[in-house]
Amino acid sequence: MIFFFILLLFVLIAQIAEFFIPPLPMLYNAHIYIVPVIVFYGAMALPFPLMLGLAFFAGVLLDALTVQVLGSRVEISLGWSILLYAVLAGIMHGLRPLFIRGRWEVHCILTGLCTSLIILAQYLMITFRRGTLIFSREVWWQIGTPGLIAMLMAPLVFWGFQWIGRVTRYPYLPEGERFG
Repeated sequence: MIFFFILLLFVLIAQIAEFFIPPLPMLYNAHIYIVPVIVFYGAMALPFPLMLGLAFFAGVLLDALTVQVLGSRVEISLGWSILLYAVLAGIMHGLRPLFIRGRWEVHCILTGLCTSLIILAQYLMITFRRGTLIFSREVWWQIGTPGLIAMLMAPLVFWGFQWIGRVTRYPYLPEGERFG
C-alpha cells in the first residue's frame, strides 16, 4: 500500500513538473508528458482496484488542467480523461503476466502508443467541438513526439519504480526481483 501512495505522489509531482518543462521548439513545440508513463507503470505493477484508483487520480488531475469552457461551449468535458486513462491502463494491466515474468518491452512500446492516444483524443475532442478537423505535419509531430519520448523514458522510469518497489518490499514485483 505504501508503494501505491508513492505512485500517487509521483503523479502529482510529475503533473506539476510538466508545467515547467518547456515545449521542444525543434520538434514543432511538442510537449513532454511524464504522468502517463507513471500511470502505465502502475497499471502493470498494481492490482486492478489500485490501478483504477491511480488512473482516476491522474485523470482528475488532467481534467482539472484541460477542461476548457469557451463562452457557453464546453470543448473538453470533465471526466473524459478519467475514462481514457482507465481504459488504456486496463489494456496495460491485461498484459501484466508479461511484467510478472520480467518482460517490459511490450509495455514500453505501449506506453508510447497510449501517450500519443491520449493526446490524439484530446485533439479530436477539441476539433470536433470546433468543427475544424485539420491534420498538418505540426499536429502529427505534437501527437507523435510525446509518445516517442514516453517510449524512450519508459525503461528508465520503470527501472526506477522497480527499485522503489524493492526498497518498500512491494509484494507484486516480477518473479526474479522479490525479496526472499
